[in-house]
Amino acid sequence: MRPAAAGAAAAAGYNRRPGVVAGGVITARHRNIALLVAGCYFMEMLDGTIVTTASPQIGRSLHAPATEVGLVVTAYLLTLAVLIPLSGWLTRRYGNRVVFLTAIALFTLASVGCAASVSLGMLVAMRVLQGAGGAMMVPVGRTMVLSTAAKEDILRLTSYVVWPGLLAPVIAPLAGGLITTYATWHWMFLINVPLGVVAFAVAWRLVTTGPAGTSPPPLDWLGVILTCAGLGGLTYAAHLVTLPAPPVAQTVACAVVSAALLAGAVAHLRRAAHPLLNLRTLSVHTFRVSQLGGTMYYFVIGAMPFLLPLMFEVQFGWSPVKSGALTAFVFAGNVGIKPATTPLINRFGFRPLLIASTLGTAVIVAALGFTTASTPVALIAALALASGVTRSTGLTVYTTVGLADMVPELMRDANTLAATSMQLGAGLAIAGATVALRIGDAATSGGQPAYTVAFCLLALVAAGCAVEALRLDPAAGNAARRARPAGVPPAPPASSSPAAPSAPAAPSALAAPSAPAAPSAPAAPSAPSGQAG
Repeated sequence: MRPAAAGAAAAAGYNRRPGVVAGGVITARHRNIALLVAGCYFMEMLDGTIVTTASPQIGRSLHAPATEVGLVVTAYLLTLAVLIPLSGWLTRRYGNRVVFLTAIALFTLASVGCAASVSLGMLVAMRVLQGAGGAMMVPVGRTMVLSTAAKEDILRLTSYVVWPGLLAPVIAPLAGGLITTYATWHWMFLINVPLGVVAFAVAWRLVTTGPAGTSPPPLDWLGVILTCAGLGGLTYAAHLVTLPAPPVAQTVACAVVSAALLAGAVAHLRRAAHPLLNLRTLSVHTFRVSQLGGTMYYFVIGAMPFLLPLMFEVQFGWSPVKSGALTAFVFAGNVGIKPATTPLINRFGFRPLLIASTLGTAVIVAALGFTTASTPVALIAALALASGVTRSTGLTVYTTVGLADMVPELMRDANTLAATSMQLGAGLAIAGATVALRIGDAATSGGQPAYTVAFCLLALVAAGCAVEALRLDPAAGNAARRARPAGVPPAPPASSSPAAPSAPAAPSALAAPSAPAAPSAPAAPSAPSGQAG
């Protein structure tokens, strides 16, 4: 093979190694790793939301007031927010296999500890350990799947990984209602045990140590302190907001200090030689736009599984099982549209589909706010189903388009930053929904009109995502599409962004030494566009 062809083949990614016959083939091992990560993602997201349903039962069992039981959820989300930024450095230091297996084992054992808890303090401590496992499990798994993938395979692999994250928050109310009705709260954690054992066994077989790389950079301790303390403080401030009577002074002080820490973190990360979070990835325009819009979108869709069952149960007087069953129609929409998501992206492109998805979400969320107890159940189910369709297509675009235009040597850093921003949006969602509902209470006489205002405020945020999507280049993400429409040029190399020359200045962030040339992925003649299913 000529040197130029060899270089192009190397840059094409994990699935273009010798022995793979067709360019459109994703190896069975790579697909299985993606499905493994999807299962782990499901466990992490489910545990972040399912406990809310069992709060009253947990409080009675552990003799704790309902206001303090909220710490069970907060401790988990706070730990995720604090430790996710560290996941990128840990994989460089110890390798994907060690970190991923440790994360699964820690998450599973902590789940056993949660079920065995005899006091609220013990349960919160176990939730912290569970959050530590989750913080390493999914970001590291995403990095394993996507950082070495060929550009044209990213869309399909992302589809494998993303849909469980869409599924878990939606079925959590129904699963939580069934468990609390027919069993005890301990089973919310015990269901993780067989899943964790299977995941560990599969990971032991599939995940390899990987090729030896360069020595990891020194840990950015100042970045750790500023970033993790800022994210943790912001998450705790969000918890305070959700309390029935939030302490105003403490909440404001926590939010202000956290914002100051995060501002200091941004200033430090922009200057540091080996930053904890590499903000140079934001010099790629597509990634920068997708992160801002994606964080807002995660905020909206994270608030819906909280606000919708609350309205059904409090205002409509439905049982938790009926409420969860109607909310599960969102899941049906997620799964139903999934086979068509990739063909839609290949046919219309990332930008048009994202604009349609975010606008659709805005309209449907607002429409749900105007439903009442007398609204036909079939209409509510249809709106929930449509909501699932738009959230599925929107999230698939957000999790793919930014990485599609990312230079290979910054892919690991981009994955870590994307996981951090995703968790930030999801972690603030319930607090945002609570604030929106309180604004509705203040602006109306309470009751159903307050929910209408809250849903409309969330719809405005979704509309803001659509405005942000308009900033994407029409050719954004074309490197990950199977076929380009006639007349649409390929996406420019990420390094052609006006600010991108600073990206190669981070040699410490190398995640794929075998793929040094960013433009080679979109144009590599030896890696024809594969079929994305």
